[in-house]
Amino acid sequence: MVAAFPRQDPVALERDLAGLFVQSLNLEMAPADIDATAPLFGGEGLGLDSIDILEVALEVSQRYGFQLRSDDENNDKIFQNLRSLAAHVAQHRTK
Repeated sequence: MVAAFPRQDPVALERDLAGLFVQSLNLEMAPADIDATAPLFGGEGLGLDSIDILEVALEVSQRYGFQLRSDDENNDKIFQNLRSLAAHVAQHRTK
């Protein structure tokens, strides 16, 4: 059984993930400028593609200690926006 990670403030986790996005994807924006409810994919929001998400998934795996799998049937929900990703990370992180 994996020990639960101490609960982190959801807004702080969203800020941390926004910083991860900016750093790992070399985005030309400040983490604070990322709207936590904006879509990650497509023409609106960050407009990321599948390669960007693979990079983010690798960084999340390293930083938070759990694997985001490309074959997870819930990926559309997990990567809907920064807030949904933060909720998933909060639920599954091990570090």
